[in-house]
Amino acid sequence: MRKKKSPEAVEADGQKTLKLDYPQTFKVGFAFAIIMLFWTAYDFVVPLLLEHAYGLSNAMRGFIMGLDNLLSLFMLPLFGKISDKANGKLVKKWGRRTPFIVIGTIASVVLMVFVPIATMKQQEKGMAKKAEIEALRNDDAFMSGLLGRWYDDAVAGKTGSANYCDLDYLKQNKIDGKAIDRDAFISIRFDNKLKAKSGFLGLGGTTYTYDGVEIETKKEAGKVVLLGNAPSGKSYQSIKENNDHYNKYVAAGMNNYISDEIHENITKTSEGKSSLAIYMVILLLVLIAMATFRSPAVALMPDVTPKPLRSQANAIINLCGGAGGAIAFIIYTVALMFPLTVNTYTIIFASVAAGMLLLLGGFLTFVKEKKLVAKCQEICKEYGIDDFDEGEEDAKATFAEELIAEGEGNEEEAKALEAKRVRKQHKSPKVWWNEKTDEEKGKLKSFWLILASIFMWFMGYNAISSNLSVYTTKTLNLSAGVASIISGVSMGISAIAFIPVGALAAKIGRRKSIMLGFALAVVSFFLIFYRGLRSYHCKRQHVPDGYRTFHRGNRRTIHRVLLHRNDVRAGNHPVHRGPYHGQQQKRNVVPVQRDLHYHRNRIDDVCQTRRQQTYSQKE
Repeated sequence: MRKKKSPEAVEADGQKTLKLDYPQTFKVGFAFAIIMLFWTAYDFVVPLLLEHAYGLSNAMRGFIMGLDNLLSLFMLPLFGKISDKANGKLVKKWGRRTPFIVIGTIASVVLMVFVPIATMKQQEKGMAKKAEIEALRNDDAFMSGLLGRWYDDAVAGKTGSANYCDLDYLKQNKIDGKAIDRDAFISIRFDNKLKAKSGFLGLGGTTYTYDGVEIETKKEAGKVVLLGNAPSGKSYQSIKENNDHYNKYVAAGMNNYISDEIHENITKTSEGKSSLAIYMVILLLVLIAMATFRSPAVALMPDVTPKPLRSQANAIINLCGGAGGAIAFIIYTVALMFPLTVNTYTIIFASVAAGMLLLLGGFLTFVKEKKLVAKCQEICKEYGIDDFDEGEEDAKATFAEELIAEGEGNEEEAKALEAKRVRKQHKSPKVWWNEKTDEEKGKLKSFWLILASIFMWFMGYNAISSNLSVYTTKTLNLSAGVASIISGVSMGISAIAFIPVGALAAKIGRRKSIMLGFALAVVSFFLIFYRGLRSYHCKRQHVPDGYRTFHRGNRRTIHRVLLHRNDVRAGNHPVHRGPYHGQQQKRNVVPVQRDLHYHRNRIDDVCQTRRQQTYSQKE
């Protein structure tokens, strides 16, 4: 027996309840999934590619990653308007948006494969340079000289020195219970013969090997201790601890040093400059191709969805975009879990291109734009819905009405609509604005403010998302595979939140839900910023042992000073009072007793708070 269909819900007036067609909306979302598949991979992978192939500075890499946003400023409105007014054979066959989606996707797929190919020689040279430097991390002559220079430059306040040696961070930590001074810092090494291998995503036990030979371990107080000695005579445990110190205090600086060496010795050559120029041209063409169909793809959902249902439909579209991002996440995560080679990025881009083509095939199979637009307008007429906001293109309404007229065979109605559209054209902005009522002007102002808020939001969000992969691999010294997993956290949260947020918008209104989301984001970013700022100011109070800070106006200089512990504690040493006397000057008090010779056996620094208390008592 066939199952009886449950009766459809009806309103009080006997009319059927207006409901969103979820399967149809999901199919329409394939277009947005194509877009998010590309951009998710682009934002994570391209910064890594630029880093490994060219070793670009943060500013230059940020400029390249911001090119798509610069292009979007004029290309998205341009192609949105072109698709609104599109008319021709392809439009009559597929609709106004579909031709842009098809042509733009195919052009992007063809071009994007050449992005990593253009950098393959540079990648080979960059990887060779990196391997050359990393092989010297256990060489005493190389490491002592390099780390000593970093430390001295940081003490002298040389510009950019914090990229290699973070004195504030060293000051907050200790090695074997002792402060990390210059001698301790330059003694840090990394023995790459010691390897630690654990299960996927760190699951399961960890196996340690030295030069391919497995090492015995035991647990003491919850920690793994390595047993035995290396052929060099050093214990495996001491090697492990020294490697841990390297990862904690030196690795980030070494990563920056390797990038600088790649940039100076490889990218700045004539061959390197040519490679970068070719790469930029190809990347620019890819970005242009992607920009041609983003606006039409985003506009398709409102074209086929009645206005009261668009908040819910937008949640489904975003969910589809999240699915596209998840596909990209799986592609680059799996690829980056394996050792990095010159072919890794080519595999990632080729896989992303294949995914985009598969989604395009699904879109063309299930989405018939012309029929969906006509169906939407019929629903709007049936329910008396005004589906066009003031200020929207009249071409959209005209196109929909033409489809209905075409389906009914009413050519005269189509001609009348075309004549009406022509009469509304060629109005000056001033005339157009003066024709609006105060209520209409208020709505337009709100619309422009929403656009401005979206602009500011994406400006901030993209600044974080496009730097996440480099930050996690260079600064946090994580592997690219682990970094990719971190990037997937936002996708998981989005997948959980999209549909409930859409329902919330339908209940409390889109404006309130947008304000709520922005407020939560601003609070989150502010808390992160405040935490970092507070940590920065706390750390700035510390100056390395054997050095003191001297302020004169806006200038800050650091002197090497020899102090005696007892004199400092007793407060018997003379102090300098600069021109700015008072509470501010108390923070700038420095001993005038100095030793011109560098003293390796510097005494421990005295607590800043204790010094201030001593000086306050003398006052």
